[in-house]
Amino acid sequence: MRQQGQGRRVLETPRAAGLAGVVFALLFAAVIVLLRLGIPEGAGAATAGGFTDTGRRNALRAALVLVPFAGIFFLWFVGAVRAYVGAAEDKFLSTVFLGSGLVFTATMFDAAAAAQAVLVVGHAAGRAPDLPVWDFGRHLAYILITEYATRMAAVFVSAMSVIGHRLAVLPRWLSVVGSLTALTLLFVASNVPWAELAFPAWSLLLSVYVLVASGRAGTRTTATS
Repeated sequence: MRQQGQGRRVLETPRAAGLAGVVFALLFAAVIVLLRLGIPEGAGAATAGGFTDTGRRNALRAALVLVPFAGIFFLWFVGAVRAYVGAAEDKFLSTVFLGSGLVFTATMFDAAAAAQAVLVVGHAAGRAPDLPVWDFGRHLAYILITEYATRMAAVFVSAMSVIGHRLAVLPRWLSVVGSLTALTLLFVASNVPWAELAFPAWSLLLSVYVLVASGRAGTRTTATS
């Protein structure tokens, strides 16, 4: 009975990681899309017309509502993955994995705070749009996302891919996809719009794999019992 209970807990951990990862991937992808729509880039992005557009402000507000929940599910995802790896984890890689995940979350919150400042300070109720504040806020938000958050995400993806390959908990093809995703986030995302969507896409792929693999393991355990 004790061994069955331990086996059940082992199977529950990857399921939790997979579910948390799926929710995070969907929420973070929605955040990126809404931020891109709400705070556009380009030569005309700092004009008063773009700044006062109601649809863009609503998209930005929706993104800001989703950010805290994306961060919560991401931390849940990190914790569940570390619990699954357990005592077999490499201390160096696990420290890099955890540290990059925490810095990514903090940077994502900082970008959300910068976007919130655009709404609160740049377009206060009863006042005309403050274009310098708008321009500063949108640049700060994009720099935090594309220059810093995506690079921390690259470290996170790379560490997870190496851990998964060394412990044989991830297939080779998924580790290769992780390496390509890390390179994209590290060198491409800061220059190519929408390239930061590679991170939630990888998270979704990893989470779906974990869910499918844990389902197969659960079926085998039940058959053996």
